[in-house]
Amino acid sequence: MASLVCAEAELTARKQIGLILSLAIPAMMEQILHTLVGFVDLLFVSSLGSTAIAAVGVANAMILVSMAIFMAVGVSASSYITQSIGAGKTKAASAYARQAITLAAGLGVLFGLAAFFFAEPIMLVMGAEPQVMGEAVVYFRIAGGPSVFFAMMVILGSILRSTGDTRTPMKVSLYINLVHIALDYVFIFGLGPFAGWGIAGAAWATVTVRIVGAFALLGAVHRSPLTIWTGLRRRDWIGARARQIIQRSLPVIAEKMIMRFGVLLYYGAIIRIGTKAYAAHMIASNLESLMILAGAGFEVAATVLVGQYLGAKRTRDAYSFGLLNMWLGLGLMSVFGAGLYVCAPMVAGIFTQDPEIVRYVVIALTFMAMYQPPLALLIVLRGALQGAGDTKAPMYATAVGMWLVRLVGVYFFGFQLEMGLAGVWLSIFFDVTVRGIFLLYLFRKRFANISRLEGWKQQNE
Repeated sequence: MASLVCAEAELTARKQIGLILSLAIPAMMEQILHTLVGFVDLLFVSSLGSTAIAAVGVANAMILVSMAIFMAVGVSASSYITQSIGAGKTKAASAYARQAITLAAGLGVLFGLAAFFFAEPIMLVMGAEPQVMGEAVVYFRIAGGPSVFFAMMVILGSILRSTGDTRTPMKVSLYINLVHIALDYVFIFGLGPFAGWGIAGAAWATVTVRIVGAFALLGAVHRSPLTIWTGLRRRDWIGARARQIIQRSLPVIAEKMIMRFGVLLYYGAIIRIGTKAYAAHMIASNLESLMILAGAGFEVAATVLVGQYLGAKRTRDAYSFGLLNMWLGLGLMSVFGAGLYVCAPMVAGIFTQDPEIVRYVVIALTFMAMYQPPLALLIVLRGALQGAGDTKAPMYATAVGMWLVRLVGVYFFGFQLEMGLAGVWLSIFFDVTVRGIFLLYLFRKRFANISRLEGWKQQNE
């Protein structure tokens, strides 16, 4: 599959919804698979003891930083590729894909070298305690050293989704996750005469499936309409388009870093409320990551469809697809939110039997259920804006929401008004609501500007 731009001048709502669901459902399933295998991975490692859990946690915290950078490049490349495909410029789309692959390989090698040679100082900076330092360094060197394959998986998946193919990344994710579960067990605990490698085994299992996944996705991109191997000259792999991708990816990287540092600050504030409040917040935050999956598929669909229809100069359809994705995501996440509100005490009881922690979790889940509609706006419209080539708007929204709303709110509601954890989640509610409405305003404004510009061009032709 390549261009999703339909020949009809007027698209029916039924056809639009069909196109959206054909993209959103596989993308959503891919995200769910990633999350589920993460739970299984944590389950295996937890049997090695608390030191192993802490070691993997601190190492993965740094690996997630690299993932954020790889994803930023993928988001930037996707916006260029979708618009090029929509405009019928397959050669340009292929060129962007080639240069995104080059960037991914370069970034992966750089991060891998840093992980291998500077593992100990990096783990020290990340806060690894002396008792976990040894295992954290082992895991980080093994899992982080071959980061080039991790980078390639992220970028190649983004390239395929840009062409409208969300099923192949889902299938590859399914296969390698099943292999990952089997390898985790064998490499950690052993099988027959093989005694297993413990925490190093967990790292080797991760590296193995990333290598397999990278080659599988590379083969899928080779079979796609994008001709990435036709231009083997240096200028076809490193050139002006690589600089464009880098420039557009910088706001995405800034957004991720702004969010991550903000989270670290307000997590520190929650610890001051109490250990049980912090434990409840972590349980609720993990549940929130599952809720976000409901909107993640529509975010991908919005990026692809808005980008391709804008590239085809069908601004009205691009705008319509952005809003329709938003409403579908809002509806689904609202249903999930209502279910979460009704089942909050039962859900909390799955994770803990401590009545105080259960009470805190129920408070958090109640607020979480309330802000599912604006969270849908935030997630889906972020993808729509990125498909339109605007990676700065989400960065501005995150900066305002995290630093001027959430952090100030945590201090004011949580401590000045002595609302405790309820004040923290009230602040998150305001943050998500402000960001969601802000992105809706920017999305509408951007398309109004595009329409005016196109009208001006038509009048002067």
